[in-house]
Amino acid sequence: MRIGIKSLGCPKNFVDTEVICGKLREKGYQISEKIDNSDIVIINTCSFIRDAVEESIEEILNLVKLKEEGKIKHIVVTGCLPQRYKDNNLDQELPEVDAFLGVGDLLDIDNVIKSVLQGEQIYKVGPEPKFLYNHNTPRTILTPKHYVYIKISEGCQNNCFYCLIPKLRGTYRSRKMEDIIEEVKMLSEKQNLSEIILIGQDTTLYGIDLYGEYKLAELLKKLSLLKLNNLKWIRLLYTHPVHYNDELIEVIAHYPKICPYLDLPLQHISDKILKRMNRPIKKRNVILLINKLRDRISNLTLRTTFIVGFPGETDKDFEELLNFVKEFRFERLGAFVFSREKGTPAYDFPRQIPMRIKKERLKELM
Repeated sequence: MRIGIKSLGCPKNFVDTEVICGKLREKGYQISEKIDNSDIVIINTCSFIRDAVEESIEEILNLVKLKEEGKIKHIVVTGCLPQRYKDNNLDQELPEVDAFLGVGDLLDIDNVIKSVLQGEQIYKVGPEPKFLYNHNTPRTILTPKHYVYIKISEGCQNNCFYCLIPKLRGTYRSRKMEDIIEEVKMLSEKQNLSEIILIGQDTTLYGIDLYGEYKLAELLKKLSLLKLNNLKWIRLLYTHPVHYNDELIEVIAHYPKICPYLDLPLQHISDKILKRMNRPIKKRNVILLINKLRDRISNLTLRTTFIVGFPGETDKDFEELLNFVKEFRFERLGAFVFSREKGTPAYDFPRQIPMRIKKERLKELM
């Protein structure tokens, strides 16, 4: 039995794909990233914004064509797309798909495949994802051998008004520190890793649910002190400007294994727009944080992202953003136009910006 696998979206989704592969390999299935001539193809989808939904649908339709041509036999769609549209009868919209599996149901993949092979069409999408893998969860590492992603948490509780993540991924939940450390040890011994990359919807919020306080600094400290063969770098992604504290900054600054690269999505700088986005930080605090990070962390690379065209963004707000970017000269910067997503508060906001203006602003910012 040969199973083809395709993963869309972010590294967080990619880890889910690795868990799916690990579970299936444990059951004796042969997994391949090549799609043609597979008995079953699993596509782990993204649906964070409209572009991601369109990409997922396009990839599914490509698989449907291959199925019609007899090049593959069965299609299983997992992840964020089924989770987002769990009440939209996707099995009727896409009858060629043999199974839909939600974000919280990934460990049922073996039973789902057994049912599909018996001719059943499966629709298994729970109301709110609760799943969070641990170091004992089967996982097949699909990254190059020198690095691996470690998901330290799942879900989100920030509730930014443009974002669907809490609905797609559930409430914020951290893994136990001992569990994360055990996984790092295990993978380092197995793969002789030189880099681990810590990921989560908001890594700076790590520990708040389990320990009642931010614990990322302590986790980084403990990981840095591990005696591992070849580990040189610990890289941190997806931080939130509201949840930095002095302890975290000092740990990043003084432990040489922690890569001086910070992913710090700011999304905007106008106080008015930040408030409308439900991001509880003001411009002056953002500036204080950036200056503190650059002052205390040697050779720091800062990456950020911005959204242009959020409802109510005036020419003055956009000009403020442009001037801020010119002044602070981020080493890495990404930007995208506001995507109006049903199910988010911002979908119904007044003063929506025409797409033509959003695209003009994006071009100018980049």
